[in-house]
Amino acid sequence: MGYRFDLAYIQAAMPDLLQGLGMTVRVSLLSICLSVLIGIVGAIIRSFKVPVLFQLAAFYVQFIRNTPLLVQIFFIFYGLPSIGIRLSLFWSGVLALTVWGGAYNIENVRGGFLAIAKSLREAAFSLGLRRMQYMLLVALPLGLRVCIPAMLNTAVSVLKNSSYLQAIGLAELTFVAMDRVASEFRTLEMFAAIGTLYLGLVLLLSWLVRLLERRLQRPFREA
Repeated sequence: MGYRFDLAYIQAAMPDLLQGLGMTVRVSLLSICLSVLIGIVGAIIRSFKVPVLFQLAAFYVQFIRNTPLLVQIFFIFYGLPSIGIRLSLFWSGVLALTVWGGAYNIENVRGGFLAIAKSLREAAFSLGLRRMQYMLLVALPLGLRVCIPAMLNTAVSVLKNSSYLQAIGLAELTFVAMDRVASEFRTLEMFAAIGTLYLGLVLLLSWLVRLLERRLQRPFREA
């Protein structure tokens, strides 16, 4: 007998999936916002080559980008308690995704800074702006416009990578689906459902960021 795809089963499971979706949204949005802050601060440190902090930021970027995210999640959730740092499932997930996304956003924002014309920097300094004034008034407003697409890619990756948190038992979308699959064996329905939900989230996030990008670019467009 052939397999029969059961839409009614998906409909019945939707309340549980929406609860998992809510957890995914909360942990992802918080991690994205915090990773953007890390990216801006880290990019400023690397651009100014602040002693000690510059080396630490460079090491952080290389370490995070060259180790598996799952290992980082396990280190935070299982390793940190060994030295007395105990975090809840939610905050362990937020910390792991923030640290991961922050490393990529440092390079994203730094790339935006490097894209600014040298003449603009020279003009700012010739007007008497100090380095931090230049960074806040010139580099950040212009550089962030340039790196928005790269930051969007990182944000989407953070959202999708939140599914790794099911490995430590956080009841996000993938965990809920895996739990139902383990007890009811409706694999096709469950993964079709969560695939559609993830796709919807990514498309919504992309649309919102593109709205922001168009708004930020509006003053620079020709009338």
